[in-house]
This record gives sequence, C-alpha cells and structure tokens, in this order.
Amino acid sequence: MTLATTPPPATITDPPLDQWLPATWDKFLAIAHDPAAPPDRRSYYYNGRMRFEMTPLGHDHARQNLPPTDIVAFYALVRQMRVVRYLNVSLRKTGAQECQPDLSVYVGDRPEWPPKGNEPIDLDRFGPPDLVVEVGASSFNDDLGPKRLLYEQLGVREYWVINANERQVIAFAIADRGSRAIEESQVLPGLSMAIVAEALERTDRNDDADTIRWLMEQFQAINS
Repeated sequence: MTLATTPPPATITDPPLDQWLPATWDKFLAIAHDPAAPPDRRSYYYNGRMRFEMTPLGHDHARQNLPPTDIVAFYALVRQMRVVRYLNVSLRKTGAQECQPDLSVYVGDRPEWPPKGNEPIDLDRFGPPDLVVEVGASSFNDDLGPKRLLYEQLGVREYWVINANERQVIAFAIADRGSRAIEESQVLPGLSMAIVAEALERTDRNDDADTIRWLMEQFQAINS
C-alpha cells in the first residue's frame, strides 16, 4: 500500500508566490523582511493582503526595464527638470501599504529627500513618488488590477504598466484615489506614451546607444 503524502507547508521564508493572501501587517513584515528571504523576492501589502513575487531574471524583463529609466533621465535633462529615480525600492506606508515597483520617480523640488540606507522609503514622511512603473509579463493583469488600486491609495500621481511580452505601455493619471488612462504624461509634460512604446520596440532591434540617440531627437523636437 502506498501512503498518500502531502507537500510540506510553506515556511515563513517561503510563502506562496503570485497570490494575494490575507495577513496582518505584522505577519507581512515578518515574512517580507526576514533575513533568510531570497534577495530577489518582491513584496506587496494592500487592503489586508500580502503578495510576493520573484523578480524575473530573463531577457525580456531585463531589457524592457531600461527604456522607462532612460526616458525619465533624458527627458528631464532636455526639459531641465529635477528628477530622482529609484529602482526596485520598497515604499512603505506603515500599517497600511508596502510595494516594490520596478521604477519610482520623484519629480521637482522637495523640502527633504529620503536618506541613504537600505530601509524602505517612509511615505508618511517623504510622500509618494510622482511616477511608478511596473514591468511585467505573467504579472501584467495584476499590475493593471490590484496594484493599480494600491498606487491609487498611496497617492502616486502617475502609473505606467509595461507588458514585457507585447512591448506595450498603458499609463494612468491618478487623482482623488482614482485613475484614468492617458496618452500623454502629466508628470513629464509633453511626453507621449507613443514615444515610450516605440522605445520598447526599439530595444529589440537596436543597441542602447541607437535608442538613446533616437530618444534625444524626439525630446529635442518636443522642446523646440
């Protein structure tokens, strides 16, 4: 006779991935910031639920992460805007929300900037970023759904969702805890989402220098 076996339960450092699970804030913190947790695991907390994802390490996610970062930097350079960018940083509103978007951007002058160190950015002290970007393939539907609601609650001004499989960008303006789709950025005025989409496509057939030269041509034309 063969005895039925069941898989061992997930440990505190090995929770189920890609699911929103009920949890208290304290339980989330214990799992998300356990020293034994994988360094490439990303953590989210919203509406009494937690979610964990492993950062994709393949070609598409790695390449599609680059254009948004370059676009923000070079557009700000041409338009003489002040921006501060963070890659995969933890954003925390204590007791309520936490997230780790692929890119977070503060735009303009602020009385105080987050200090150096490896602690999550305290949104109660420094406020939310003006722009956040999520790059996903398997997580794309979640990026459009629960995560969009999360960023609405945090008070982010603009949210870009990039589908790494389709080279597609969907942008939302956020205000009054709601959002609407937009074709032109509001935090980077004059920037068309069509330029962002074209830059995503160009990463498949051009080297990075060619893509950046093309971006600079577009941005200088906008600024002329």
